[in-house]
Amino acid sequence: MKHLIKFTVLIILPLLNMSIQASEKSTETAIFAGGCFWCMQPVFENVPGILSSTAGYTGGHVENPTYEKVSHGNTGHYESVEIAFDPSIISYEEILKLFWKNIDPVDAGGQFCDRGDSYRSAIFYANESQKDLAEQSKVDLEKKLKTPVATSIIPASKFYPAEDYHQDFHSKNPIRYKFYRASCGRDRRLKEVWKP
Repeated sequence: MKHLIKFTVLIILPLLNMSIQASEKSTETAIFAGGCFWCMQPVFENVPGILSSTAGYTGGHVENPTYEKVSHGNTGHYESVEIAFDPSIISYEEILKLFWKNIDPVDAGGQFCDRGDSYRSAIFYANESQKDLAEQSKVDLEKKLKTPVATSIIPASKFYPAEDYHQDFHSKNPIRYKFYRASCGRDRRLKEVWKP
């Protein structure tokens, strides 16, 4: 019996380890800034292949930023979302398309009613492949829109998750979220930018 247990353990443990490694390899991250992270997080929900989205801050020089520090400026951080995705189900190119369709790519001063550096749009690339794909998508978009695109393409740096009350704000506070989104003019401007 001991030999059978030992044999089973010797067979099963490596298989479990291979399964864990395979699942780790099949998860990649993408980081985007598109104005208020309350409005960007829902964009990536319920999309096959997207495993999670986290509101947070990145791109700046201040460690452990808070909402108050970032919104007051001088931290260099952008309000952003970090997306975990399975590239065998959804490609980075498809995620880029979702990102572009949910921002105003020609606005250099922020997004919609949110103004200032922390609300600018940006793509934070994790590797050379993401950089190349992001740059090509920007070139293609400039041709389509026939105007320069203001969205920056920047190497990813440390991502700091935002405070808990910012996570999934649209689900926790649906009335306040809908009022904010409507009063900010986000949907109206998106229709103007992305009209057929």
